[in-house]
Amino acid sequence: VQLVESGGGLVHPGGSLRLSCTASGFSFSRYNMSWYRQVAGKERELVASISGGGSHTDYADFVKGRFTISRDNNKDAMYLHMNSLKPEDTAVYYCYAKRVATWGVYDYWGQGTQVTVSS
Repeated sequence: VQLVESGGGLVHPGGSLRLSCTASGFSFSRYNMSWYRQVAGKERELVASISGGGSHTDYADFVKGRFTISRDNNKDAMYLHMNSLKPEDTAVYYCYAKRVATWGVYDYWGQGTQVTVSS
């Protein structure tokens, strides 16, 4: 099982980035997917989630209207389109997969990708 994030980097305030998460080793479409972020010394926080089929999405209030989560189950990939970036969006962004089955819960984390918003 592997989740690999990419697309992070340095961007100016007001700029945009697209993060990607590529999955392998599990049935991607059966899993709800999420993006989390974490700043050093703080707890990891949920940014956005998307259901297995992609029909349902949820966003943290601090990114509503600026970020868009999406997925392509044909490519086993998830994306986070980030617009109007602010310095406070600076964090390591993690990809997370979760499936709740009757016999147990399965979840996986990616290794993270750094996003830095700075002038």
